[in-house]
Formats: sequence, structure tokens, C-alpha cells
Amino acid sequence: MKGQVADPEIVSLTVVYSLSQALGISPLEIYQMPVSLVKDLLVVHAEAEKIKAEEMDKATKSSMGNLR
Repeated sequence: MKGQVADPEIVSLTVVYSLSQALGISPLEIYQMPVSLVKDLLVVHAEAEKIKAEEMDKATKSSMGNLR
């Protein structure tokens, strides 16, 4: 998926899986949502994951600094 042209079916399944995991709901509920809501939730989820990754990076750098 990274850096490649992705199969739309695989992308769709990945979106459904990611959102169902993030929201703790059934994939069937994702399929019942309007596409606009799915897109909005995916943007929010991606932003939350980005913030989490940044915080983990800060914590890792901080703990590495404390070891020195």
C-alpha cells in the first residue's frame, strides 16, 4: 500500500477495518454510515494517530536523554 497504486477494494477494506477498530464498532456499522461521515472519521482517526506517534516520539527522546 505504501507508495504503490492501491487496489480500491483493499483500500476500502482497510478503511473499514481501521475505523471499526478505532471506534470499537462492527464493520457492518461502518458500511451503514454515509461516505462523508466515514471520510470525516478517517481524518479524525489519522490525526489522533499522528498526535499519538508524536507523543511517543517525545517520550522516547526524553527517556533516551535521561539515560545519558
